[in-house]
Amino acid sequence: MIKALLITLLLGFTAGTVLAQNQQIDDTGNAPALYTIQHTANDSWKGFERVNITIGAHKAYYVKPEKALEGNPWVWRASFPDWHTDIDSILLTKGFHVAFVNVNDQYGSPYALQVWDAFYQYLTTKQAFAAKVALGGVSRGGLYVYGWAKRNPDKISCIYNEAPVCNIQSWPGGKLSAPGDAALWKQLQQVYHITEQQALDYKDNPIDNLDGLAAFKVPVMHIIGINDKLVPNAENTNILAQRYNALGGPMMIYPVTAGPQELNGHHFPIEHPERWADMIMGYSYPVKKVLPYTDYFITRSGLANSLSVFSAGKKATVAFLGGSITYNPGWREKISRYLIERFPLTSFHFIQAGIPSLGSVPHAFRLQRDVLDSGKVDLMFVEAAVNDNVNGLDSLTEVRALEGIVRHAKKANPLMDIVMMSFVDPDKIRDYNNGKTPLQIKNHELIAEHYGLPSINLAKEVTDKLNNQEFSWQYDFKDLHPAIYGQELYFATIKSLLNSCFDKQQIAAIKANPLPKPLNALNLNNGRYYSIQNAKNLNGWAINPDWAPNNNLSTRPGFVHKPMLIATKPGSSLTLPFTGTAIGMAIVSGPDAGIINYSIDGSTEKTMDLYTEFSSWIYLPWYVTFSTDLKKGQHTLSLKIDTDKNKNSKGNTCQVLYFLTN
Repeated sequence: MIKALLITLLLGFTAGTVLAQNQQIDDTGNAPALYTIQHTANDSWKGFERVNITIGAHKAYYVKPEKALEGNPWVWRASFPDWHTDIDSILLTKGFHVAFVNVNDQYGSPYALQVWDAFYQYLTTKQAFAAKVALGGVSRGGLYVYGWAKRNPDKISCIYNEAPVCNIQSWPGGKLSAPGDAALWKQLQQVYHITEQQALDYKDNPIDNLDGLAAFKVPVMHIIGINDKLVPNAENTNILAQRYNALGGPMMIYPVTAGPQELNGHHFPIEHPERWADMIMGYSYPVKKVLPYTDYFITRSGLANSLSVFSAGKKATVAFLGGSITYNPGWREKISRYLIERFPLTSFHFIQAGIPSLGSVPHAFRLQRDVLDSGKVDLMFVEAAVNDNVNGLDSLTEVRALEGIVRHAKKANPLMDIVMMSFVDPDKIRDYNNGKTPLQIKNHELIAEHYGLPSINLAKEVTDKLNNQEFSWQYDFKDLHPAIYGQELYFATIKSLLNSCFDKQQIAAIKANPLPKPLNALNLNNGRYYSIQNAKNLNGWAINPDWAPNNNLSTRPGFVHKPMLIATKPGSSLTLPFTGTAIGMAIVSGPDAGIINYSIDGSTEKTMDLYTEFSSWIYLPWYVTFSTDLKKGQHTLSLKIDTDKNKNSKGNTCQVLYFLTN
């Protein structure tokens, strides 16, 4: 039975809004296909050589032109490959390949799209077909075309559809004005493993979630019968066109009025097929070389342990630890969906532990509460490179924090797989264009290499692809918080890494490799939150049990309506006894953030300004460390509010949510 979050998947993901959001998924859908690809006997198709293969239990083929165009452009037919073949024949004559895989009676289900993935991988890697394909769908073929295209907008040169089904409620559901087909409607529910109500509530029809295709400006052509009563335009093509155009997607509709209109207007002749062939060719050729995703990740020891867990078809937990790029909707949700669809028998528990503005130091101290306290984690994604740069974190502390995250996680579960990710920001683009590897990238790769972890350098990828003129920062990617185009690019690269690991590694007994010696003995491998209740000798400090700002400035989820230890007047002081090698605090830095004086174990007093460049407009979660290289044992921190304040600050406030120890 399909459980709660699979329904969320089908009905549409929503963005997380809490500190560390857990999601539970259970799917008993189709088991993954055995995608062994074998050649069978070649034959001919319309006078051209046809290469026949099988993909698991599914027959497939590709038709070869007499002389292929440079770059091997191709057309991929979805359903009814022998219907209206004139365009295919014309394109074969011009030098295109034509391909088809038979996954009939699957209605574009996740299972069918997994077979499509295997076919695409085979054709582009083994047969060197172009990375971008022209998709062609007829009738129910629209379900396959849009299902795969929306998961892979980066791989589409154009879409050509004839009378496509764009809404399962219309066909085969027959729940609108179309008659539908009761038997096929039931069959669709069976292959999707959903109830009729879930099918009626389904939110990933071709008419839905078109933003990725629109961001990639994929050209769409729909040829329709003007009075199609089987797949009515008002319930299918017209809705898709309105939504796609509103998102900025280029689309044209050609209503056929000449010739016989058969099968209630669903079958019609194609006038001047050479014109459509020319349009497909124009969108697909010359083949523009795109830089491969494989250039921007290193698999190292791979993901054998999580592969074994996911393949067992039981329960698995995946955590996403990062800042706002992880918190915001986009790549994280798409990776979650990818895992569900690739391993449909596994019940997934997803931990959304992305919090805006936070980098490696906050991650190291909150790892236990926000991730590990939820139970055994099998796979964890970690990103901190952007916020470590924005927050001005020094190199030594970053290494200690990143290494601490890895060692802490591996100590909790030695079998945990970890993926290190480095996202892009303008400073990193500038560094790469000046021949310099950004400091944060060096540190992420240093830790990944030492511990044999897969890593992804998305900063280098974006820089290179910009220089290769594959897209524009200003109009496509737009910001270090990526627009839809950037989210799709991140997803595609991360998925490519996962596929590379999962496809090349054998399912084997889970094995824990011993941790190597630490790079830095003072890494934050025991980072913890330390309660504000532990503060002593409070002079001018008090705990507000439910702090919230008394103005209209922004806050971050998880850092408002929480107990806060607060002082507002100069001279306010406290002491904090603690044990460990590091001490710091997690504060909220707003427009009245002050300056503090601190000392450890009676050492020389130092000063720290708590006001940030962002404090004028937001109560920013801000993690500061006073020392990360103390001797093991007991210590005492002394804090006092200074009489001075930042020239831009409106006060002398210090608001502590947690103290931090290691």
